[in-house]
Amino acid sequence: KTLYNLNLNLFYMMLLIYLSLGYAISELLLMFVKRSKHGTAKTREDKGSLILIWVMITFGFTGAFFLSKPVNSFWAGFGFPFIIAGLIVRWVAILQLGKAFTVDVAITEAAKLKTDGIYKRIRHPSYSGMLAVVTGFGATMSSLYSFLVLVIPVLIAVIYRIYVEEKVLVKEFGNSYLEYKSKTKRLIPGIY
Repeated sequence: KTLYNLNLNLFYMMLLIYLSLGYAISELLLMFVKRSKHGTAKTREDKGSLILIWVMITFGFTGAFFLSKPVNSFWAGFGFPFIIAGLIVRWVAILQLGKAFTVDVAITEAAKLKTDGIYKRIRHPSYSGMLAVVTGFGATMSSLYSFLVLVIPVLIAVIYRIYVEEKVLVKEFGNSYLEYKSKTKRLIPGIY
């Protein structure tokens, strides 16, 4: 039984490392590939929100790993599905926006108000996915302190980002966005 637990913990640690690397690489690629380009953006008003998210994620993960405890099967079993579901939701949201998706708050020439698909129920599904990923990683670290150090700062950064982004969307799409906003939640269908 001890060998089984050792192998299971090793498996969870390797899975955590691979998922961490995969998430980091995917976000870095997004940052380089999906940044709005000068001349293609009608509106660009990021107000430091991209940098804030990156700083919070970087310090959050660093602090969370530092405060983490050995992998616990229960918390790993709880966290890993959040990570996978979050990655799926984030990438579905990004793919559905297509050329209109940018990592900085910018409205491109290709931008149209997206109200169908995954955007039918929530206005910011890519951030929902990001928060699910972060929540999952926080849970797998088997420490309440790790969880809080990772999730709370990223949540604050995402809420600020949504505030900045929605001001730009109201300015660009006017009443259409306000109507869409009145029918949907920000991050969690039916809740928030």
